[in-house]
Amino acid sequence: MVSTLLAEPTWRARATAHEARVDAFLAPHLARRSERRKHPVHDFLFTYYSQRPAQLRRWHPGYGVALADAPEYDGLKGYADGTVTAAYVESQRQLLSGLRNLLRATASRPANFGCFGMHEWAMVYRLSEDQTRHADWPLRLGPSGTDAVVESHRIACSHFDAYRFFTPAAAPLNTLSPTSADRPSYEQPACLHAGMDLYKHAFRLTPMISSDLVADCFELARDIRELDMRAAPYDLADLGFEPVLIETAAGKTEYAEAQRVFAERGAPLRARLVAECERLLA
Repeated sequence: MVSTLLAEPTWRARATAHEARVDAFLAPHLARRSERRKHPVHDFLFTYYSQRPAQLRRWHPGYGVALADAPEYDGLKGYADGTVTAAYVESQRQLLSGLRNLLRATASRPANFGCFGMHEWAMVYRLSEDQTRHADWPLRLGPSGTDAVVESHRIACSHFDAYRFFTPAAAPLNTLSPTSADRPSYEQPACLHAGMDLYKHAFRLTPMISSDLVADCFELARDIRELDMRAAPYDLADLGFEPVLIETAAGKTEYAEAQRVFAERGAPLRARLVAECERLLA
């Protein structure tokens, strides 16, 4: 049901503003891609997640809003006559219900500020440097020093999509055993990957929700990713990323404080996504 009709000048201005907002992040990525240069931090949002740059750049008003004189939206997923259809929303009920339940469960769980980013260390445990995911960048403490940090810490990774990349030797060290089928039983609001995944959840709801919310989640994910890799075992100082020394008491404090800030930033975005799921299910 259409509740708002946006005149062409109005919606085109909003679309242009959205494009300019995300282009600040897309332009460097596209330039690197054209030159076949990898970036261990910022490529993640475009390689791990399935949303393509052109999809992020496309502005959508969300369900309930129609665009006047918008022939370029004809034929886009979910659209007819310049608006997202009720039939398309109805076809997404399983996705909407599943995301709502996951996001509610995550928000209801106590935040854990004691993981200290050990998931990235467990992903390289007992690997040689040329076997790591970012082999172009050295391990800050070398392989043996990295392994010693893993062995001296309690690992409690609650996020399946991080845990599944643990090395075979590291997986049994995790005190939790999350799976793809029980995410609502494990995910918690201080987890960096749960915070980054708000972007994934948002773009999966495209075009039913406003692209403004997708862009808000993208910016949060980009900022979280920087902390994620600053606390990782790689030496990324040449890229301008000063390490968070999680193997020290001061580094643990720094990490937990940053984690708390991101949890506070993520909470209202998670709530907005829940509200959108509920609105669309209704």
